[in-house]
Amino acid sequence: MFGRKPKDTAKEPEERASFFKRLRTRLHRGNSWLTLDLAQLFRGRKIDSEILDELETRLLTADVGVEATQQILAGLNTRVARQELADVPALAAALREAITEILAPCAQPLVIDSERRPFVILVVGVNGSGKTTTIGKLAQRLHGEGSSVMLAAGDTFRAAAIEQLQIWADRTRSTFVAQQAGADPGAVVFDAVQAARSRGIEVLLADTAGRLHNQSHLMEELKKVKRVNQRVDPTAPHEVLLVLDANQGQNALSQALQFHAAVGITGLALTKLDGTAKGGIVVAIARKLGLPIRFIGIGEQAEDFGEFDAGAFAAALVDGAGAAGSP
Repeated sequence: MFGRKPKDTAKEPEERASFFKRLRTRLHRGNSWLTLDLAQLFRGRKIDSEILDELETRLLTADVGVEATQQILAGLNTRVARQELADVPALAAALREAITEILAPCAQPLVIDSERRPFVILVVGVNGSGKTTTIGKLAQRLHGEGSSVMLAAGDTFRAAAIEQLQIWADRTRSTFVAQQAGADPGAVVFDAVQAARSRGIEVLLADTAGRLHNQSHLMEELKKVKRVNQRVDPTAPHEVLLVLDANQGQNALSQALQFHAAVGITGLALTKLDGTAKGGIVVAIARKLGLPIRFIGIGEQAEDFGEFDAGAFAAALVDGAGAAGSP
C-alpha cells in the first residue's frame, strides 16, 4: 500500500498477470528453466535417484545455492520414498511448491506508514546494480498511488548520478534535492529530510553512492548517512532498500550479507532478471537471510518493475515461459 489514491482493482489483476507473463518469458532466455526437457529425458520412468541427481545439478547451476538445494531435495526425496511423485509433472509441481515455501515468507510488499512524514527510504547497493533506475521506477509507482515524493541525490561522487536522478525527478514529477558533486552525502540527506518535512512530502527516496560491499571505509560512510538521518528523525530511515543485480549470482548473496551487517537492510529489490540472470539466487537469498523481497525488475521500462510474488516467481523459475497457473 503506497499512497491514498484508490487502486483500480479491476485493472490491477490484469497488470499483475501481464508483469508475470513477461517475467516467465525473460527470466530464462535460452530455454534454461529448471524442468526443461526432464519429461523427454526420462520419458515413461518413475522418479528415481538419477532424476533427482539431474535436478540437483540444475538447481545448483541456477544459483539456488547449496543450503536451499539441500532443503528442496530432502523434501522431494521424502515424497519419492512415500511414492507420492509418480512422474515428472508431479515432480515439477512438488518443486514449485518447495521453492514457493522458501520464498513465501520473504514476499512482503513495501508499506508506507502515513504516520511517518516523510517516510524515508535509503537506497543502497554496489556500483551498477541499478539503484538510480530502481529509485525512478519506485518514484513513478508511488506518484501513481497518490503520494508526494522527493528524490535526494546522495550519490555525490558521480556527477552523472545527480543528473540521472534529476531526469527521473522531472519524469515522475517528484521534488528534487541535490548539492554540488563532491559534497558530503550525509549533509545532502540531512538537508533533504528537513526539506521534505517542511514541505509536507510523504516519501523521501535517498540515493547513495554505489560501493563494493568489501570497501570498509565506504561502508562506514554509509553508516554515517544513516546516523545523520536519525538526527532529524530518530526513527529514520524507515526502509533501507538494498538493490541487487541478479546477474551477480552468489556474489549478490555476499553483498546482501555485508550490507545487512553494516546498515540493517529492511528490504530487497532484485534487478536485471531479464538479462543472463539464472534467477535461483533469489531462492538462495531468501533461504539464507529471510529478508523481505519488495520488488523485482525485468527490464528498463516502468512496467517492468513490480512487487515480488513467491508463487509466480517459483512457477517462472521451474517452468519458464510455459508456466501456467500463477499470474
